[in-house]
Amino acid sequence: MQARMDTVGAVRRLVPPERLTSRVTPLGDAFVIAHFGLPAPRADRPVVVDGLVDRAVTLSPDDVRALPQRRVESVHECFGNPLAPGEWVRRAANLVWTGARLRDVLDLAGVQPGATSVWARGADHGEFGGRTSPDYLKDLPLDAVADRALVAYACNDTRLPTERGGPLRLVVPGFFGTNSVKWLTELTLADHRPEHLFTTELYLRPGPDGRSVPVRDLDVTSVVVGVRQGMAHGWAWSSVPVTRVVVTVDGAPVRTELEPARGRAWQGFRALVGTGRRITARATDAVGRTQPASGARNAVHVLTM
Repeated sequence: MQARMDTVGAVRRLVPPERLTSRVTPLGDAFVIAHFGLPAPRADRPVVVDGLVDRAVTLSPDDVRALPQRRVESVHECFGNPLAPGEWVRRAANLVWTGARLRDVLDLAGVQPGATSVWARGADHGEFGGRTSPDYLKDLPLDAVADRALVAYACNDTRLPTERGGPLRLVVPGFFGTNSVKWLTELTLADHRPEHLFTTELYLRPGPDGRSVPVRDLDVTSVVVGVRQGMAHGWAWSSVPVTRVVVTVDGAPVRTELEPARGRAWQGFRALVGTGRRITARATDAVGRTQPASGARNAVHVLTM
């Protein structure tokens, strides 16, 4: 395993494929991303809930830990460097998060009927891409995330260290990691989107009608992580369950077994590939999306033996 600073100021851990065979990624093998570097550690950093609420509240990490606990296993995937959208690097892990449901946190303040968006603000700040930003901010549609998102305080049953967003971070299963704000300081309820470097300028991509939309839902993806005794093993995931994976060996499809979906965790697959030299995997999900053959961040994965 290697660690280095990449071009977006992020620590990236490069893990050999044979280390990726565990359903739950060991915490030491999961990637770490920080646009501005790591903020100063603070174990008691509070979270303010304000905006379109009945009363603003300030919650300590202990206050959040006192709420009903939820454990969620889900894929955590980096979308990539927003300053170099043509550079596609697969960074993904499957992790178990523990925290309080976002809705339970927001209910402590009393969400007003007009609220449609929740703005999550992080403590990290600095210069990114030649621009100075006082914080990291993402906005999310309230109806899509209130029940699925967590205000997390542990990962893989380990209390969140500073490098992973502790003491509290947002986690949004099924969304790209850019939406899972680390070092959480504020949750603001609003009826509109905010103008900000990380909401309306970066992390955008073309929508179905060609207009830019925020990077949110995970793309359908599959990767072959290794071959043992003639059997290929891999993982597939999307924002919704994956329904099919086609594995080919030297251009010919072979019988592939796909595990049933388990929430928003990745799904294992395996296929007998024998002594084949070129192995590909291509996934399709429950809404009919299929990995493109090439030219995209989630293009068909090819393993050459």
